[in-house]
Formats: sequence, C-alpha cells, structure tokens
Amino acid sequence: RLPQTFRVDVIREEEDTLEFDMVGIDAAIANAFRRILLAEVPTMAVEKVFVYNNTSIVQDEILAHRLGLIPIRADPRLFEYRNQGDQEGTEIDTLQFQLKIKCKRNPQAAKESSDPDELYFNHKVYSKHMTWVPLGNQTDLFPDADFRPVHDDILIALLRPGQEIDVLMHCVKGIGKDHAKFSPVATASYRLLPDITLLQPIEDEAAETLQKCFSPGVIEIQNINGKKVARVANARLDTFSREVFRHEGLKNLVRLARVRNHYIFSVESTGILPPDVLVSEAIKILMGKCQRFLNELDSVSME
Repeated sequence: RLPQTFRVDVIREEEDTLEFDMVGIDAAIANAFRRILLAEVPTMAVEKVFVYNNTSIVQDEILAHRLGLIPIRADPRLFEYRNQGDQEGTEIDTLQFQLKIKCKRNPQAAKESSDPDELYFNHKVYSKHMTWVPLGNQTDLFPDADFRPVHDDILIALLRPGQEIDVLMHCVKGIGKDHAKFSPVATASYRLLPDITLLQPIEDEAAETLQKCFSPGVIEIQNINGKKVARVANARLDTFSREVFRHEGLKNLVRLARVRNHYIFSVESTGILPPDVLVSEAIKILMGKCQRFLNELDSVSME
C-alpha cells in the first residue's frame, strides 16, 4: 500500500467550477464526499406555487415544476428548515417570489412584420421577471440581500396577447435527497489519476503513433541525438481510451494503471453557492455524520 499522507491540491478554480486533487484517502471517503455534494448540501428552491391566474398554454402543474427547477441565488445558511405540517411560511424559513406578467400587442409594430419580438410585448416570460416579495421583517433581516434566480435568461413560458401568468412562489430549504431541485451541483464527480509507464524506449515512427493514441499533451516527443523519443509529459490529461492496445507493435510496450489513492474531483456548482463553499459545507456534513456515529457508539457502550 502507498503511504497515507492526506493532502488536497486545488488545480483549477473558476466562478462555478472547481477541480482539486484528494490524495491519500480511501474510495469510501471519496464516494461519501461526492454523494453528500449531490444529495445532502441544502439549498433554497421553489416548493409551493400559488396560481392566481394562468391563461398561458403551459398547464399549472408543468409551470410549477419548471419554477421549482430554477436555481435561486439565496444563501441557505441564512434560513431554517420549514417544520412539517406548517402551511404558512415565516421569515426565517421561507422566501417569497412573485411572477406577474401579461402579454400585449405592440401598436407600433410594422404591418407586414411576423417577428413575435416586434409584434408583442412580454411574450417571453423569463426568470428575470420573478421578483422577491419580503415576508414579515425580511427587509430588516436582509438589508442588502439580492434574492433572485441565478440566471436571468431562463425561459419559463411563451405568451400571446391577452394571456397572463400571475403566481406567488414559496421557496424553502431542502436537500437533493428529497428532490433533485435542491441539489447544489450540476455535476460532482471524481476519477483516479492515470499512471502511464513506457516499458522501453519508443522512437521515431512508433513514437508518433504512440502520441496519437493518447489525448493531446499526454505524450511528448523529444529530439535526442537526432532521434525522436517519446516520453510521458502529463498522464493527468489522459481519458483512458485504451487506443494504444489496438496497435500490435505498441501494446506490450506501455503499461496503463491508476494511482489508487489519488482522486481528481471536479465540482460544478449551479451558481447558488460557489463550489469552494459547497466543498467546505460537504466536509462539515461529513464531520457531523462522524460525530453522530461516535456519539451513538458512546451511548451504546455506556448502556
């Protein structure tokens, strides 16, 4: 076994994506971590939709479902879980949004025009039309809050003149285990670090063939004493296509393996919370689970 010196290396961090390495852990921990990110880190999402008027061609149930899946930019750590059986939301556990929009004809539109963008006003209902309606003393609780959908350009419905949508939405805190709309990540996955070993020198034409068998950047060709010699430049970029095994002359010269305790994680957030915050929240949840388990063991041994 490899020596277990645990470390985390952040490789790439962008607005909504994070790639990092976890070295020196067991597969069970890596998988627990991935599943917590998918199903147990809480977020806020639309749970109840009160339809006051909907004369669009989108049925009420479909409209409610579409609204539920829109990611809401609201920090779930500011809210409590709603108690089961509570019909009315309060300022500590509910966010309220309103969507009220009516389509009208554009009297200035050219007679021969057939473009809906010219002919009608408000014929496309976007997530930007959802407005936050403070409940109770939320204006004082969150003075500089900007609760809104993560993206302004999510198309909810199409309308024609005279059609309107008037709904009120209640967002509550929940986890992906209960419904996928609460999942804070678009993807959370991991793979083992590839390990490519050249068992003997590979030169000239064979080196060029070898280079084409792998993803760009994996194999580089160096010029040594007038000969082209292949070497492994960056095994991390390999997608494990196993293309090299199709070549008779090469398949016995290369060994493909994986580093068993080196996990490459990629976490892509839906934009509700930054991916680094999601990772730290997942770690806290995992620590909480461990603590609960230890407490259970203590209570059993006490009995």
